[in-house]
Amino acid sequence: MRTQVIKPRIREILSKELPPALLDLLPKHWVRIGDVVILPLRGELDPYRGRIAQVYAEVLGVKTVLRKGHIYGETRKPDYELLYGKDTVTVHIENGVKYKLDVARVMFSPANVKERVRMAQVARPGELVVDMFAGIGHLSLPMAVHKKARVIAIEKDLYTFHFLVENIWLNGVQGLMTPYNMDNRDFPGENIADRVLMGYVVTTHEFIPKALEIAKDEAVIHYHNTVPERLMPEEPFATFKRIARDYGYEVEKLNELVIKRYAPGVWHVVVDVRVYKH
Repeated sequence: MRTQVIKPRIREILSKELPPALLDLLPKHWVRIGDVVILPLRGELDPYRGRIAQVYAEVLGVKTVLRKGHIYGETRKPDYELLYGKDTVTVHIENGVKYKLDVARVMFSPANVKERVRMAQVARPGELVVDMFAGIGHLSLPMAVHKKARVIAIEKDLYTFHFLVENIWLNGVQGLMTPYNMDNRDFPGENIADRVLMGYVVTTHEFIPKALEIAKDEAVIHYHNTVPERLMPEEPFATFKRIARDYGYEVEKLNELVIKRYAPGVWHVVVDVRVYKH
């Protein structure tokens, strides 16, 4: 069903059960990951939240509905309330890549789809990519699946790591991707990567020295971070350049893209940087 058809149907069903004043507060947008929906639900709708979630699930054809919450902690864990259904594990298929995950406990942002597609395009067959914040393989699975890049995928959180391993097999790239369950700062590889993925936010700059250590001369680093709008466009490249110079490296900015709004006045940005080590 097309979205413009779904909304009136939901309203039609719930108009028989909700006070008229609440109908206009029903969510007009939602996030779908596989057959799980994340619904932003206002507090005024709380007394009816179970029934509202059930109607959205039935009309949208999904098995589970979660209430949108916050992402927290070092390993970026979601804090979502289960409104309808029981099973929060699903397989999300995007751009020919299968992502299995527990939507209630593992972060996955459909809004980053353009960046996941772009990574499949920039990768080169046979190059060695080190994914420092692999998650379930968000950015590096497309590289292995579509371009046959070799990937070292590092993920610290054990629960998320299980899905990373499963996704490597699910996509048939076990001969290309090697997963490590560890803090990337403990990864022993030096001067090995043709490309480094830094798909993290807020404190990514703290990991720049490790990325430089992992990278070969003239490697490309895809550096993500969150940036207050008032510091753009100088940031985040200015910080990367300063830290790289502190470690004796020169860098060149190849590309810069705004991925999405992270918070009011704050943007999630990615910069493609080439590193010169000699």
